[in-house]
Amino acid sequence: MGVNRANFCIFLIFCLIVVIYGATDPNDVKILNDFKKGLENPELLKWPDNGDDPCGPPLWPYVFCAGNRVTQIQAKSLGLKGTLPPSFNQLSELFNLGLQHNKLSGMLPTFSGLFKLEFAFLNDNQFDGIPSGFFDGLSSIRDLALAENPLNATTGWSLPASLENSAQLTNLSLVHCNLVGPVPDFLGTLPSLSNLLLSYNRLSGRIPSSFGQSSMQVLWLNNQDGGGMTGPIDVIASMSSLTQLWLHGNQFTGTIPKNIGNLTSLMDLNLNSNQLVGLIPEGLANMELLNLVLNNNRLMGPIPKFKARNVSYDFNFFCQKKPGDECAPSVTALLDFLSNLNYPSMLASQWSGNEPCTGPWLGLSCNPKSEVSIINLPHHKLNGTLNPSLAKLASLLEIRLGGNNLTGQIPSSFTELKSLKLLDLSGNNLEPPLPNLPGVKIVLDGNPLFDNRTRSPQPISSPPPPSSSQSSPHRPSPSSESPPSSSQSPSSSPSSSGQVQSQQGKSRRFRTLVIVGGAAVFAIAAILVIFLSIYCSKKKKKTLLDDSSSIVVHPRDPSNPDVVKIAVANNSAGSLSSNTGTSSLRNISHESESSHVIDAGSLVISVQVLRKVTKNFSPENELGHGGFGTVYKGELEDGTKIAVKRMESGVMSRKALHEFQAEIAVLSKVRHRHLVSLLGYSIEGNERLLVYEYMPLGALSRHLFQWKSLKLEPLTWSQRLVIALDVARGMEYLHGLARQIYIHRDLKPSNILLDEDLRAKVSDFGLVKLAPDGEKSVVTTLAGTFGYLAPEYAVMGKITTKVDVFSYGVVLMELLTGLMALDESRPEESRYLAQWFWQIKSSKEKLMAAIDPALEATEETFEIMSIIAELAGHCTAREPNHRPDMSHAVNVLAPLVEKWVPMNDESDCFTGIEFGRPLSQMLKDWKEAGSRDVSYASLEDSKGSIPAKPVGFADSFSSADAR
Repeated sequence: MGVNRANFCIFLIFCLIVVIYGATDPNDVKILNDFKKGLENPELLKWPDNGDDPCGPPLWPYVFCAGNRVTQIQAKSLGLKGTLPPSFNQLSELFNLGLQHNKLSGMLPTFSGLFKLEFAFLNDNQFDGIPSGFFDGLSSIRDLALAENPLNATTGWSLPASLENSAQLTNLSLVHCNLVGPVPDFLGTLPSLSNLLLSYNRLSGRIPSSFGQSSMQVLWLNNQDGGGMTGPIDVIASMSSLTQLWLHGNQFTGTIPKNIGNLTSLMDLNLNSNQLVGLIPEGLANMELLNLVLNNNRLMGPIPKFKARNVSYDFNFFCQKKPGDECAPSVTALLDFLSNLNYPSMLASQWSGNEPCTGPWLGLSCNPKSEVSIINLPHHKLNGTLNPSLAKLASLLEIRLGGNNLTGQIPSSFTELKSLKLLDLSGNNLEPPLPNLPGVKIVLDGNPLFDNRTRSPQPISSPPPPSSSQSSPHRPSPSSESPPSSSQSPSSSPSSSGQVQSQQGKSRRFRTLVIVGGAAVFAIAAILVIFLSIYCSKKKKKTLLDDSSSIVVHPRDPSNPDVVKIAVANNSAGSLSSNTGTSSLRNISHESESSHVIDAGSLVISVQVLRKVTKNFSPENELGHGGFGTVYKGELEDGTKIAVKRMESGVMSRKALHEFQAEIAVLSKVRHRHLVSLLGYSIEGNERLLVYEYMPLGALSRHLFQWKSLKLEPLTWSQRLVIALDVARGMEYLHGLARQIYIHRDLKPSNILLDEDLRAKVSDFGLVKLAPDGEKSVVTTLAGTFGYLAPEYAVMGKITTKVDVFSYGVVLMELLTGLMALDESRPEESRYLAQWFWQIKSSKEKLMAAIDPALEATEETFEIMSIIAELAGHCTAREPNHRPDMSHAVNVLAPLVEKWVPMNDESDCFTGIEFGRPLSQMLKDWKEAGSRDVSYASLEDSKGSIPAKPVGFADSFSSADAR
């Protein structure tokens, strides 16, 4: 009997153990097995083939249980490929899911009903869809990461309102996962939300006002594609818990809030590449931030002395270049005037610098003393009030602000403007009283709150138009900028008593019509005469310019050492020559034995001389061959080597002639140590020859892509850095330091030549386009090389200097990776270098793997390489206004390369060289000038000089560098 009782007790204990430990919930087992079956590489999980008890003992790897229910799955960074089963949400006891950094794909299963789920890390996978009910019922979720997944790539997706019920949500990471539309208001009302990461999506609209009451500490809204977020950023000044705020790469407008200094916890603020205007608030300057980035906005006024540890503010419209320097009094007054008008973007982009009478200050004219005498901004959609500080401009003669939306009163301080003769404020919404302005013609028509009794009672005389001596020597007088309003005509100007004159009879109107009609007829006749003159002139030059807009676009750079690329230019090259004052080719279309000359200085060289130095263009002297000619090496009597480009007579189309002309037109105007120098040219009979300085080491492409086959030594990292800086210097000169702004349009390694010291010079100017004054972009026919073309140029044909910046960014990628910009032999995902590089540059592991193996990168050099990779990313941004100028690239590279001794304008232009001297002597002069202009030190140890990147989140929330 006792034995039976003992056996029964043992049996009960065994059953209890089985119940507690031995039987995992069958549904949980099925879901895990379905998960395993959906994987292409299930062996990575190391789960048993016929296992039916994940909760063990022993437990399955990466699975954790409570009792017989699965509560956690932690399988991150295993490289898992496959899909998740649709029944995943039936793991009802699951509270922690970690599948980040794998290669899972397909549609995400709905998580609806996982009310116990607190942590879900699905970031850095390849999920391409998300169901509409995914967030339903996630009432306990605290950390949710879906970053770096191509969810609904075509249509995008938005956060549903059901997420509003997730009151425990603390960390939300949705970086680079195709979010679209405005940021939901309810995110600002979630009581526990601390970290909100929404970078690199397609969000639009404003920052929700509800954010002002949130307790968020980290907010990433940067780099939104498709135009980006807009509106003011005033709400951030109320987000008192912020420690890190990234708003860069958007279209935010308005001023930086004055009370931003109240954010005492903020340590990292990035406002780069927006459209913020106005002065930098004193509160921001006094914030002891770790990082402050204000680049590429429209900020104005003086640069304050910042207390931030790392600060950058390049590419704004400050009046001074050094922190702490004050603006000129007239500039301060004008900026105060703008502040009351809310800094209209059109004026904010024009009113820069510290000299209103010499810079591009729209709507201002000056007297011979370089004092502002006229403000002429009628019909400019100005909104706001008149600032009393205008009274500080004692030289003002006229203020023309009619046809805007000005409100408030006319400042009483205007009585201090003793020189003022005209105050035109017609067509606004100003209100009385009117200051006492004796001797001033006041025009207030169209202000409803004024009537005849509110005009100045003093006699007002109409001043004569300003004489030429009163006009600015730098810009047309206001009368030529915009026609006077009707209120300024004799029939509508105030009378001597300040009242509007009565209307005249029909006879006066008839006489007026006759006069106006006669003037119109005369104007039309004059226009016809001018038009006919231009037409006749163009007919005479028909042999000089080809109206064809066709173009040869090279599909990719073959980087063949035997090919010298000679691109075909459209008629922009010809127009460039005429625009720059260079005469066109005379009689170039006629075949004769007589010589024809381009008026480009004393650069004409005899064909006989060039035949002699190239041994009659012998094959042994051939350096390379291209579609429109051959390049030969020549040697002068003193041993000096030159390069001679000979255009083939059999293919002398007008397009080829345009390229020939463009090279001369550009290179005869520009001189820089990092641009290949044109030494001369020759036109005799069928011969068209261009003579350049000889670059013995050839194109950069040979040393990047063919060094093995050509048995060359690979370029070291320090050599590549120096080359990158040399190219940046040359392009910086073309874009802003030369007498005119040139756009190269075909920057790539095969057009970058190296001298005997591996110093780089930009070459091939056959596609160069002159950037016209006053135009932000130029529409032109497509030209260049695929793989280097900026998106806006390839799609719409619009060019600015930023198309060259894009190409330069691709060149930086090539220097880092040793890969060509476009290579159809590579896998599809890496075929286009720029697109692929953007995907891997934010990952240290992926970037390290992409570095050219010939560089043998170390941790020390990789730190610098990361900076160059970041610069390459900025240069190849999708939106042109998000790309820096070339001067920024110079500023980034120079400290990393060497101490730079800048050269002055005279040496930049080589003005001391006499072009009439013999060719050999000219070469010596150039070399001597180059050696005097710059001295180079060895590559310095950059340790400690590289700005540290801000510390990001934990692994789950910092998978993508959202900068």
